[in-house]
Amino acid sequence: MIVLGIETSCDETGIAIYHSERGLLSHVLHSQVALHADYGGVVPELASRDHIRYLSPLIRQALAAAEIQQNQLDGIAYTAGPGLIGALMSGASLGRSLAWSLGIPALEVHHMEGHLLAPMLESNPPDFPFIALLVSGGHTLLAQVEGIGRYEMLGQSLDDAAGEAFDKTAKLMGLGYPGGPALAKLATTGEAGRYRFPRPMTDRPGLDFSFSGLKTFALTTLQGLNPAASDYARQLADVAYAFEDAVVDTLVIKSERALRETGCNRLVIAGGVGANQRLRETLGKMVTKHGGELFYPRVEFCTDNGAMIAHVGCLRLLAGEHQPLTIAARARWPMDELQPPMMTTA
Repeated sequence: MIVLGIETSCDETGIAIYHSERGLLSHVLHSQVALHADYGGVVPELASRDHIRYLSPLIRQALAAAEIQQNQLDGIAYTAGPGLIGALMSGASLGRSLAWSLGIPALEVHHMEGHLLAPMLESNPPDFPFIALLVSGGHTLLAQVEGIGRYEMLGQSLDDAAGEAFDKTAKLMGLGYPGGPALAKLATTGEAGRYRFPRPMTDRPGLDFSFSGLKTFALTTLQGLNPAASDYARQLADVAYAFEDAVVDTLVIKSERALRETGCNRLVIAGGVGANQRLRETLGKMVTKHGGELFYPRVEFCTDNGAMIAHVGCLRLLAGEHQPLTIAARARWPMDELQPPMMTTA
């Protein structure tokens, strides 16, 4: 089966072609970072218009790179949520309409399920069951994964997600947009010892997260700095280091607790923050200490992309799932509503 995947949940237009036997044939991505930079964040209306502008050209580009014709497609998968509703509708409308015109099935894909299964695009995919740590700008959660669609939510963020806390703290530091990667880069020049941030909710039972307090702690710390000080740049780097260290430590503590409580020894990390090098290294040491394995997708598949959508779409389409002619999208879509693949009728 050959599946076209469309990802338009936020500010990146991702298109990919996935073959059920040969794997990923092509993937292309258009980022809107430059478009939103002047505003310090994503402007939903601009994001939607930009998706519409680039969707068709990117589909043609992906098809050409895969060396297949449009009429060779066996199915189309598109992100239907969660995300920005206008952006989602851009991809869903084109994807569902194109599938109808070609007479092939279409499938709605949950954005976070795409991230969760992204490590399976690699040459050494994890076996079920495993624990998944999904960390992005909009979501932070731990789930026990028994199979496709068989997800038990173990814990999630009660307020700001880790990626959101990174971006907001970066903005407080004047690092611009996108803030998370800029803060992580600055942290590599910082040193431990000058500041220590709290590790929220690690002193109590449970696997839920809370990162809004870290943003407040960062604000208070930054307000105590003197911009006229000769070592002000060094102080900012040390604040970035301490903030990143607190987020990473919190994620590792909760992940270790999840592995211990479930008895599982395989950990998957995915989502945009999953590209953070310090997080990967620290999780790797923790998992190795317990005799387990850590899995993650390549960096380009940590952020939003069409490959993960085409992959999940192919798995579910092969199982017989497909959507009726209704075009729908959901800004909010709880992951625990997902079910294992099953036969559906139009």
